[in-house]
Amino acid sequence: MSEATALIDLQIMWNRLIAVVEEQAQVLLRTAFSPIVRECGDLSAGVFDRRGRMLAQAVTGTPGHVNSMAESVKHFIRHFPLETMRPGDAYITNDPWMGTGHLNDFVVTTPCFRNGKLVALSSCTSHVMDIGGIGFGPDGTDVFMEGLYIPMLKLIDQGTVNETLMAMIRGNTRLPVDTEGDTYSLAACNDVGARRLVEMMDEFGIDSLDPLADHICARSEAAVRAEIARLPQGTWHNRMTIDGYDSPVTLAAALTVSERGIHVDFAGTSPASRYGINVPLAYTTAYTVFGLGCVVAAEIPNNAGSLAPLTVSAPEGCILNAPKPAPVAIRHVTGQMLPDVVFGCLRQAIPERVPAEGTSCLWNLIVRGQTREGRRGNYGFSMAITSNGGTGARFAKDGLSATAYPSGVRGTPVEIAETETPLIFWRKELRPDSGGAGRTRGGLGQVIEVESGIAAPFEILAAFDRIDHPPRGRDGGRDGEAGYVGLKSGRRLKGKGFQEVPPGDRLVVMTPGGAGIGDPAARDRAAVRRDAADGLVSADQAVAAYGAAET
Repeated sequence: MSEATALIDLQIMWNRLIAVVEEQAQVLLRTAFSPIVRECGDLSAGVFDRRGRMLAQAVTGTPGHVNSMAESVKHFIRHFPLETMRPGDAYITNDPWMGTGHLNDFVVTTPCFRNGKLVALSSCTSHVMDIGGIGFGPDGTDVFMEGLYIPMLKLIDQGTVNETLMAMIRGNTRLPVDTEGDTYSLAACNDVGARRLVEMMDEFGIDSLDPLADHICARSEAAVRAEIARLPQGTWHNRMTIDGYDSPVTLAAALTVSERGIHVDFAGTSPASRYGINVPLAYTTAYTVFGLGCVVAAEIPNNAGSLAPLTVSAPEGCILNAPKPAPVAIRHVTGQMLPDVVFGCLRQAIPERVPAEGTSCLWNLIVRGQTREGRRGNYGFSMAITSNGGTGARFAKDGLSATAYPSGVRGTPVEIAETETPLIFWRKELRPDSGGAGRTRGGLGQVIEVESGIAAPFEILAAFDRIDHPPRGRDGGRDGEAGYVGLKSGRRLKGKGFQEVPPGDRLVVMTPGGAGIGDPAARDRAAVRRDAADGLVSADQAVAAYGAAET
């Protein structure tokens, strides 16, 4: 076989591998019990070689899950050496420091055997809505308050389910059917991935993935390093202030481009919080390298090789490297800010490739309450209803409205939320004027109004940011509108913490808008007129921000 033919075969197998893990993710999407997984795509799936290197990830999924799962498989191998693994085994954890950052994410890893030989590992993760404890909110003051902590354990032993573990899981959640179902969904997802991988190896007649794994990692790393070589070398700094829980938090970054790659150091970042907005380093790394990859290597598949030139450090004890047993339940509200933090460094070097600041973190309506009147204290439902704000303006295009960046999680359909809970949604629409004005405009946020459909209150476990510190405009662009959470009756609610919405009143949520880029006066007048005609910009803002009196 010629060298050219061998390379073509490797490329075909690489593409096939990506298709295998995408089918793996689709199985998880279609069999999950929790709406946040099956409706919103809060999951990840990947295939790993015997060394624990991620060879391919599914297109479906979130970077926080994918890039932290990329490290968790190495922890599984350390706890369960390859020589001890047997066909039919599966392993599980929700350890925030060896998994994907909080207890509500289960990670399941399954060895894949072909002709009795271990050839790879399939891994996946998804969000389970309730894992007991104080609930999926930021109010816990250590990780033990936040729910059931599952260390590295064997979920299935040569085809036999660990019924003791499953009983423990069922006994420590307000949603035992959903949580048990999601656990089996994760295991089934890996089984399908493993079967498809063996079919692929049979079709191509290969006994080992090692040559393909080396090819994938080497080619991907070389491609990323070639992109980094086109960047100016140097160190750039950026600081971002976010709301925090009870006081503002500073996220500080120094980004260095060198011959070795790109390194981001978060020295100068605020210390860990007393509350559950802290971030384990694995999750910090996951979103930091995702932000870098979006700008530097957007066309290169995500795997161990493409991630190798991108490194991250943060002082132990800061909010981005919080040690156990720090509370971390709502780590996304801080960690999802990190792409915008590194963008603030990169825009000093390559401004035309970097957007302005956006909402960044998901605005999840985490709600729970009774399912029927007269049963106070019974948490008959518990759900995270995902919603999104606007992204920052791009250099040559407007930002995206009501779009989750960087998480990629879709908004929960109103029909699903009203089916799963006794809540009624009166409004869910774009929020006019919320995108920061500029030569290119920030994306719009949303306005959402929710009421209990029964004569009983419901709780919101608020975990919102960008209320006191909205996305910042750039190069003369205006800031995005700040977020807001309150009651229809007029009372403003806190951005974080457990609060009650009384019966007969409505929860009002306004998600932030993305910031703008450039002088608003330089915006194309036809674009201003279109925005005004579509109701995205009011006539008053068209005149005040853009000077477009003719609209």
